[in-house]
Amino acid sequence: MSRSSLYRMLKQTLSQKLLQKLSPQQIQLMKLLQVPTMELEQRIKEEIEENPALEEGKEDGEEADDYADDYEEKDDNANEEFDINDYLDDDLPQYKTSVSNAGKDQDEKAIPISGGLSFHEVLNSQLSLRKLTPKEKEIADVLIGNIDDDGYLRRDLEALVDDLAFTYNVMTTEEEIEDVLFIIQDFEPAGVGARDLRECLLLQLERKHHGDIAIYTAKKILEKSFEEFTKKHYEKIKARFEIGDEDLKEAIDEIVKLNPKPGNSLKESTDSKNIQQIIPDFILTEDEGELNLSLNSRNAPQLKVSRTYEKMLRNYSDGAKGSKSDKEAVQFVRQKLDSAKWFIDAIYQRQQTLLFTMRAIVEYQKEYFLTGDDTNLRPMILKDIAEIVEMDISTISRVANSKYVQTPYGIMSLKYFFSESLSTSSGEEVSTREVKKILQDAIDAELKKKPLTDQKLTDLLKEKGYNIARRTVAKYREQLDIPVARLRKEL
Repeated sequence: MSRSSLYRMLKQTLSQKLLQKLSPQQIQLMKLLQVPTMELEQRIKEEIEENPALEEGKEDGEEADDYADDYEEKDDNANEEFDINDYLDDDLPQYKTSVSNAGKDQDEKAIPISGGLSFHEVLNSQLSLRKLTPKEKEIADVLIGNIDDDGYLRRDLEALVDDLAFTYNVMTTEEEIEDVLFIIQDFEPAGVGARDLRECLLLQLERKHHGDIAIYTAKKILEKSFEEFTKKHYEKIKARFEIGDEDLKEAIDEIVKLNPKPGNSLKESTDSKNIQQIIPDFILTEDEGELNLSLNSRNAPQLKVSRTYEKMLRNYSDGAKGSKSDKEAVQFVRQKLDSAKWFIDAIYQRQQTLLFTMRAIVEYQKEYFLTGDDTNLRPMILKDIAEIVEMDISTISRVANSKYVQTPYGIMSLKYFFSESLSTSSGEEVSTREVKKILQDAIDAELKKKPLTDQKLTDLLKEKGYNIARRTVAKYREQLDIPVARLRKEL
């Protein structure tokens, strides 16, 4: 290799690049922005546990006077890397290093969590009342363990035979397992242990009064015309069983009374699982046409920087001799104080960002918040609010995520107020939420014997001036969890 080529390979160049990086504090703020009030409480508790320089509670005003003495630098070596006065600023008011997150309502309301037996424990308690052989008892335990929270046995009996053989060393057959399953299907609630919806409904009908013609007809429909029943082909059912409209209606009424998920009836009252509670992040009230917005921060404790740690840092610095252990101790305390101040500042910035963004949403949707009428919701996307508050769209998305506001019309998710726009025949931009409200009202008011098809709903909207295609109507209907016209039909 020649010297010139080697020189080109080793040649150094100087160039400038503009890079944008988030500081640890900015990342911390972004993470705090997207958590709801309930999770924020837990996050603050974790931070207090990890950082002893961060404390919870009100600051005693007299306590600040104990630290009014000026600090005199005693050791130049101990202060080469940092200025101790940055951490012991006695002229800094205490309110700037603390944040009060308490709301107007200071009452601490404890929410009791009821304890009880789980759904599977209830089944096991009923099993203990039955006289079974040891083998049947093991089979029953496996069956109950495979029943899901809805009360269904979803696994095939063939698979359970293999489970019992390989896991429990119990040799059995599908017939033996089915015999034990029939015992479990006699447990409460009615329908438990069913392998499909049809069997679940039939098990419940079996416990009803025999001799009732409506119940007898309902059982026959489920046994022989279950598919026609699920598709609401009522004419085929009437022709097959040679019954009239009144008899069919009475039979269907009996079926509709049944519980398609029997496990839920016990789970709601006895399941020990925690129920997620929604706590609004904002409280919006209306007073004589004026909207008042406040941040609900009851679950965020009051925070302050520990005076004990500040005093510890002062003592270490006063007595520092330049030893390695002294420097490490000062460095540790300094880091903890920094972290506490950063966290308090992040909590404060979170509150300000939430309020700033929510105020913009309230102002944008003022007509809706004054009336509560969904048709008054304006088309609004994340970009609209981002431009108003002059923040990034990702920040607005974090604010809207998992946040709720308490309004005079109920507690609502912030995402509810965001919707796309749709053009009317007059060229006016309206919210898709308004169109969905019209669809919902039209379907609620329809004749159930002759429900409105998607095409008729499309025509209805066009008469009102909304230019919308039939497939779009079908999409909005599905988003509202409304079935097609055939499945909405009633006798």
